Amino acid sequence: MVSVQPLEVGEAWPERDLTRPPRRAGRPGGHGRPGGARLRRLVGRSARPAGIFLASRLGVLAVFGAAIYGRRDSLASALSAWDARWYLAVARSGYPHLLPAAFGDAAQSTLGFFPLLPLMIRAVAALTRLSYLTSGLLVTTFAGLAAALTVWRLLADTEGRAAADRGTALVLLSPGAFVLSMVYSEGLMIALVAGSLLSLRRRRWLVAGALAALASATDPLGAAAIAPCTLAAYVAVRDRREWRALLAPVVAPLGVVAFFAFLWAWTGTPLAWFVAQRHGWESGPLGSGVVSQLSYLFHHGFANVNANVKVASALVLLVLVVVASRRARPEPMLVAYVAAVLALALLAPTVGLSPRVALRAFPILGIVGARLRRGWFEGVIGASALTMAALAVLSLGSGAFTP
Repeated sequence: MVSVQPLEVGEAWPERDLTRPPRRAGRPGGHGRPGGARLRRLVGRSARPAGIFLASRLGVLAVFGAAIYGRRDSLASALSAWDARWYLAVARSGYPHLLPAAFGDAAQSTLGFFPLLPLMIRAVAALTRLSYLTSGLLVTTFAGLAAALTVWRLLADTEGRAAADRGTALVLLSPGAFVLSMVYSEGLMIALVAGSLLSLRRRRWLVAGALAALASATDPLGAAAIAPCTLAAYVAVRDRREWRALLAPVVAPLGVVAFFAFLWAWTGTPLAWFVAQRHGWESGPLGSGVVSQLSYLFHHGFANVNANVKVASALVLLVLVVVASRRARPEPMLVAYVAAVLALALLAPTVGLSPRVALRAFPILGIVGARLRRGWFEGVIGASALTMAALAVLSLGSGAFTP
């Protein structure tokens, strides 16, 4: 940019070469446009979280390769293991009209999985003619990249760019984050929720509600995005009489409501998802997940890897909540979202506070990572990445851990 210095008294304006065409406004030195400058700034900002995402995913793929080394399994089979095969089955065949039975009870079925990710996979497969697995990996990879970008932007708004780098890195290298490289819904859900939270901060109420609605159609814990929409709307109406803010909490539940309405029409009951989850995967009283895992650990020791990991994850989350509340004092909207995620997870009989739940409660990871001092951060991020690698090996190598 050409700077104009004030003239001293008696100083003449510099002569101008009239043989040259005038420069266009916003084109310094005749090169570039205002839109080009904005694009360069956007690319420059995006390069940081995109680089963190790319590095973390290359590391995870290397761990996946090590986990299946010497076995007949391919990398493709590892990337489509566990819940990924259910999402791909929904994309390929849709939902059944009836709850399948096994041993006189409802069996595991695709009815236990939310629809947005499979719909996107199906759309990409139809447009590109690629396989469902390749389409799924494309969708989840770009969703994970979008999650990295939006989480970084959310943290940069309040913590600064360097702190946002640290917070985003801790999210992407948290113990449960290896599923971001698989056909899982976490990347898509995090991108949508982070986008909704950003929109709430900018008072774009309809956009915030729409993104929250999409999140609620992506994952059961996506419904937690309704909480910050409701809180932000309440504050806006109370303090500024901004009634338009009510659009956010009105629109936010529409995703999960539409899914359950579809299931009602498709299967004859709006409770099809609950029945499929309850009888296909869950057992025990509601809210007993953490208690039952602690009880198992007390009575049987460290015999069950899943119970061990979930108890450790619950303790780590407790530490993160204490650290964030005392040192960071996060925004009420972020607190509302994290609290809703943890409350919904605690209701499940067996899920508890698993590493995937901690990943979906990403603001707590991001805030703590952003606020850690450099020496502490290096130790925490190293331990977190090693734990993630160990869980990936246990999950894909031996099958001892269920992500």
